[in-house]
Amino acid sequence: MERKEHWENVFSTKTEKEVSWYQESPKTSLNYFHKLNIPKDAKIIDIGGGDSYLIDALLDLGYTNLTLLDISAGAIERIKKRLGDKATQVTFIVSDVLDFKPDTTYDFWHDRASFHFLTEPIQIAEYAAIVASAVAKNGNLVIGTFSVNGPMKCSGLDITQYDEAKLKAVFEKDFDLIESFTEDHKTPFNTTQNFIFCNFKKK
Repeated sequence: MERKEHWENVFSTKTEKEVSWYQESPKTSLNYFHKLNIPKDAKIIDIGGGDSYLIDALLDLGYTNLTLLDISAGAIERIKKRLGDKATQVTFIVSDVLDFKPDTTYDFWHDRASFHFLTEPIQIAEYAAIVASAVAKNGNLVIGTFSVNGPMKCSGLDITQYDEAKLKAVFEKDFDLIESFTEDHKTPFNTTQNFIFCNFKKK
């Protein structure tokens, strides 16, 4: 099953609380916006965010230049419905990230639990090249993936586990690693997934 078909099926058959990545409040991601003092008019893109609550929270905080990219049109329709009139304040892009050809540069690229679904070296290299072209100088790249102590599959698909050294190696050509940490995410099913988060700054 191709990636797009897989994810359209997920979002058409499962509610938001029936997927392991669900968070009522994406506190870890939001902390970056506070800690890094990201301006309210910064260009922000959330990759593979599906119908997560990060966009809702950023709108509530007053951010005005938000983009959400997801491979699933169904996921985007779900978040549009939830946001109601606020959806007009967000740019939505239905695309596989590997097909994404940005026509602007972003100050903040956020990806939680999407990047690790790329398992082939050529896919990972393509992603790194797209990020390098899409993030502005001194812009921020925040990546959250399953750690080496996390699951090896998600949503029935193989994933790539990472530690700090492995993530740094992917992006170090164009980005400096600022910090990394691991944390446990408790799923709606009362299981625990260990994530690693890395913050990079564009050279």
